[in-house]
Amino acid sequence: MSEKTAKRVLRFGLPKGSLQESTLALMAKAGWKVSTGSRSYVPRTDDADLELRLIRAQEISRYVEHGFLDVGLTGADWIAENDSDVHVVCEIAYSKQTTNPARWVLAVPNDSPVKSVKDLQGKRIATELVEMTRRWLKKNGVTAEVEFSWGATEVKAPELVDAIVELTETGSSLKANNLRIVETIVSSYPQLIANKQAWADKWKRKKIETIALMLRGALAAEEKVGLKMNVPRAKLATLLKELPSLRNPTISTLSREDWVAVETIIDEKTVREIIPQLKDAGAEGIIEYPLNKVIY
Repeated sequence: MSEKTAKRVLRFGLPKGSLQESTLALMAKAGWKVSTGSRSYVPRTDDADLELRLIRAQEISRYVEHGFLDVGLTGADWIAENDSDVHVVCEIAYSKQTTNPARWVLAVPNDSPVKSVKDLQGKRIATELVEMTRRWLKKNGVTAEVEFSWGATEVKAPELVDAIVELTETGSSLKANNLRIVETIVSSYPQLIANKQAWADKWKRKKIETIALMLRGALAAEEKVGLKMNVPRAKLATLLKELPSLRNPTISTLSREDWVAVETIIDEKTVREIIPQLKDAGAEGIIEYPLNKVIY
């Protein structure tokens, strides 16, 4: 591969596992069609400038730091856990199931006497987030044994360990295993991160910035819709008072000079309340449509 060709390829790491489905859906909405095989870690995409890799989120920041990947999507928690020296391009605030950040929480059996971090003195804790848990304990002046968990962490308390530090969005899995949350250690959203040498490369940086722009635009569009409507010009001022908008709405003259077309973007959750109000204010031909991207 020539130097010129090498500079035209951006190696992009996507998280394999719990975030995989939501990440691929976000990529599609941002404009990149990605297809994966059942066992392959090399997805295919319709962008010849991208080489994609599916890698565990826990490992992506290390591969970005060492240059195997130019850019990657991984949680702020794993960047901190690995103490990775990378450039954080931006936060991409999505999760597996909700729009809430993922949380690493201290959890114990429902009948455990542990009520706070201070009660962990001399206890045993299982987690994947070993280093951050140790730092958190040290910050709180607590000495406890922290062991790495290879999975199924929820079932290890109380027989194998006294407490766990586990990742959760809703807490439902913890409740199902008769565990209660004592406190949150850290909250985390995915971050778009870049290798520092890649970020210094003019072409790669431009490509990364384009990806960031499209991903953030796709994310911003998820809770918004577009609205179009026609309204008599004489009632326009009244209608605009009822119409919240992302920016000032677009107003266009129709073939009938006494009517105008109004188009705007609003939060989807307000649609059911506002459409009757718009109708009462004189709007006709109201159309709601989904959005793929909103670029601010």
